[in-house]
Amino acid sequence: MELDLENEFAERAYPLLVSLVVPRPIALVTTISADGKVNAAPFSFFNVLGANPPICAFAPGDRPNGTPKDTALNVRSTHEFVVNLVDENIAEAMNQCAASLPYGENELLRAGLTAAPSTLVKPPRIVESPASLECVEWGTLEIGQNRVVIGLIKRLHVRDELFDAEKKRIHTDKLFLIGRMSAPNWYCHTRDRFEMVRPD
Repeated sequence: MELDLENEFAERAYPLLVSLVVPRPIALVTTISADGKVNAAPFSFFNVLGANPPICAFAPGDRPNGTPKDTALNVRSTHEFVVNLVDENIAEAMNQCAASLPYGENELLRAGLTAAPSTLVKPPRIVESPASLECVEWGTLEIGQNRVVIGLIKRLHVRDELFDAEKKRIHTDKLFLIGRMSAPNWYCHTRDRFEMVRPD
C-alpha cells in the first residue's frame, strides 16, 4: 500500500504518522512569558538530536484558529525553555497540563506539580520530573504550518538515584518513562526491554 501524503492522504497525514512513528518520548515543556507567567505543556513531537553541542527539538502546533500556542509565544519572547521528562509517576499530571487553559494560567498548579528554580534559564523545572533539560533557543524553523523549536541544552537535572556518579551514567534500569503511541489517547510503558549488541 502506497499513501500519497501530498494529495489523496494529505488530510490524514497527522493520524497516520502518529500511529506509525511510535513510541515517541514526551517533553513536558515549561516556559515563562515576558511578564513572568509560567506555562507547562506536553509535546510528543520531541527528541534529542545531537550531543556536540547537546541539542533537542520539539514542535509546538498552532491553535485551531491558526495562532501560536502559549509555549511557542513564550519561547519567541524569552528564547528559553525547560524540557521535563515524563515517567509513570507523573503521567496523569502531564495529561492535565494538556488542557486548554486561558493564556497566563499556570498548568502546574492545576496538575499538582511543583516548580523549582532553574540554574541558567528563567522558566522553572518540575521537581517531580525524573530529569529536566534547561534549554536556550538556538532557532525556530517554520516549514509550512509546522514550527520546530531547536534548543541548546545547557544544564541537565537528574533525580539522584538515577545517576551513577562514579561511572557518569544514567541508571536506565530505574528510569520508567512513558511513551506516546497513536492518537488520540494511547501511551505505553517502557519497562519491556531487550538487549542487542551491535556488531563490530
